[in-house]
Amino acid sequence: MSIHRQDLSDTIVALATPSGVGAIGVIRLSGAKAITICNQFFTKNLEKLGSHTIHLGLLKDETGRVIDEVLASIFVSPRSYTGENVIEISCHGSTFIQQQIIELFIRNGARTANRGEFTLRAFLNGKMDLSQAEAVADLIASDSSASHDLAMQQMRGGFSQEIQALRERLIKFASLIELELDFGEEDVEFANRDDLRDLVTKIKKIIHDLVLSFQLGNVIKNGVSTVIAGRPNAGKSTLLNALLNEERAIVSSIAGTTRDTIEEVLNIEGVQFRLIDTAGIREATDAIEAIGVEKTMEKIQQSTLLMYVFDTKNLPIESAKADLEKLVHEGITPVVIANKIDLLGSSTTKSAIEEALKDYPILFISAAQRENIQAIKDFLHRVVTTGEISMDNTIVSNLRHYEALEKANQSLGDVLSGLNMGITGDFLAQDIRHALSYLGEITGEISTDDLLDSIFRDFCIGK
Repeated sequence: MSIHRQDLSDTIVALATPSGVGAIGVIRLSGAKAITICNQFFTKNLEKLGSHTIHLGLLKDETGRVIDEVLASIFVSPRSYTGENVIEISCHGSTFIQQQIIELFIRNGARTANRGEFTLRAFLNGKMDLSQAEAVADLIASDSSASHDLAMQQMRGGFSQEIQALRERLIKFASLIELELDFGEEDVEFANRDDLRDLVTKIKKIIHDLVLSFQLGNVIKNGVSTVIAGRPNAGKSTLLNALLNEERAIVSSIAGTTRDTIEEVLNIEGVQFRLIDTAGIREATDAIEAIGVEKTMEKIQQSTLLMYVFDTKNLPIESAKADLEKLVHEGITPVVIANKIDLLGSSTTKSAIEEALKDYPILFISAAQRENIQAIKDFLHRVVTTGEISMDNTIVSNLRHYEALEKANQSLGDVLSGLNMGITGDFLAQDIRHALSYLGEITGEISTDDLLDSIFRDFCIGK
């Protein structure tokens, strides 16, 4: 999508519901002529009816032929999603009917909407800021209660309000420093440097916490990449089946049954985990198995969580320890899944395993008997939702916001360095302006057409 400001005066139309046959479809018109265009073909005079009302009637084409019996919902500017006149036609779900209606409106003055153009107009007309507009796409894509709640929080403006409050506090000091520059020949200081240092330090702490929250936010939005790894016949596929409570992976006593990765999604209390069952780690016996083992190592490098499964009956503890030292890397959280505890001879074996692998959290299970499977789910959920970042705090889930916060944090660091060095007000003002600019990019107070293009081109047509 390329934004042309003159195009924003057009009346646009698009199917707002998924394409395909269904019970109903909703066609959305937005623009100054939306009501007028629809009114020509509807059996009631929509221009005389009030905003936020719904009307049953027939929709006819130019020849008077009835296309469908529909519901017309009226939203008069500025009280609509886009801030413009909006008509939503609820028709029967036939793709033929939907296309007939859209073509009728296009022939009579509307044009097909670009991707995200309804939400773009809502942003440009002041109905929402840029971060709220982005949250619309996240809300549509949400596939868990946690990602839904996060998108709703952002769409309601929680994150925007926090950023706006930070900007306002900075703007106050920036204006005082700018005022000092107007009296450059006089030795005056309107902005108390100690107060500015305290403010910037506090704002940096808030931004730092928001930056830290991105890891959790990204996990909630995209799911937690969780790889299941271990030696052949350790019970990895049996564990995957037990976690999913279905027979998803082939289970066999033959070593090397899993040659490729198997990926499934597990929802634990509203958080999505992308479980990846991998080929067993060993010296491959053929070329295909070698590829599988190589893919396993790649998946481990790319994942957030590692479930290392080992056979407590048949694999020496030292071998398990060697595997973990090879597999665990910076940025991945490991948990040892000590499998087949139903085959252990005595409780002392557990103690020996715990002592040898004391650097890692350990869960003792029997995947085949479905024993302690819930303990694994509890552990995975706890790892994601506890720690420094609380689910109750404002959480950053958007990469663009994260990068802007990082840059703002760097600019504020430059302000503190400048204060410590005693630099002049013009340089301080420049660093503060940079920080304000980065924060303004988040909410759209400072935006460019290229930025808007990159955001809205990933929306669906009808939104």
